[in-house]
Amino acid sequence: MTASSREAAPAGRGPASVSAVLPAHNEIAVIAGVVERTYDALRAAGIAAFEVVVVDDGSTDGTGDAVRDVAQRLSKAKASRISVVTHSVNRGYGAALRTGFEHARHDVVWLMDSDGQFDPADLPILLGAWQPGRFVAGYRARRADPLSRRLNHNAFFGLVRVALGPTVRDVNCAFKLFPRHVGIGLHADGAMVSTELILRARAEGVEIVEVAVPHHPRTAGTPTGANPRVVAKAFAELWQLRSALQRQRPKVAERDIDQRHEPELR
Repeated sequence: MTASSREAAPAGRGPASVSAVLPAHNEIAVIAGVVERTYDALRAAGIAAFEVVVVDDGSTDGTGDAVRDVAQRLSKAKASRISVVTHSVNRGYGAALRTGFEHARHDVVWLMDSDGQFDPADLPILLGAWQPGRFVAGYRARRADPLSRRLNHNAFFGLVRVALGPTVRDVNCAFKLFPRHVGIGLHADGAMVSTELILRARAEGVEIVEVAVPHHPRTAGTPTGANPRVVAKAFAELWQLRSALQRQRPKVAERDIDQRHEPELR
């Protein structure tokens, strides 16, 4: 937990409407079940209007068709629906999230990965900490991934903290609830999108609270985090984001100086 975020928050009243955004790439084995359970979780939470937006990021295994089959069965009420947004080619995790945020119709986004490692039924954990305008960031209470993946993740995001400063306890945890506007206009196409999202929230003065969430082993599909192309993209995006932040800091400092020297209006 960082100095500008805090863990645990007073119980809040859930938002009136929510867009669940699920990025998916070749998740045919689990996607139908994840989407249906996401739909059920939103309905059980009493969200007045909701949608499930699945971004099919260039899948070649029929992931998009599986979601459309579920949508045909479940999306009957006008206040709620399931939709698929398709990338013709695999553009990356960050690109999928950015597309999902852009297509979301509601002011609050529930971000969750579609690989089955998070249980949609845990949505009340996020809702319990929700207040209007707040960013609720989950962190994996016990990460259910192989040791090698955990070590690689810790090494890379240790470097991220050195390069960019503190973010949150588990910046890449894909179980978050936040105002949609924070996710609009991001740039990362790969793994750095979660870091960029948190930094954007901090820059806009959004309150961030952190809550522990369960994490489950992957039962199907193949994670792409160790793919050399994905790793190379992550390093490139890290330095691009660092450079962008360095360019912004002089502008912020200059603006602060100007404000301190503004004449008083009498």
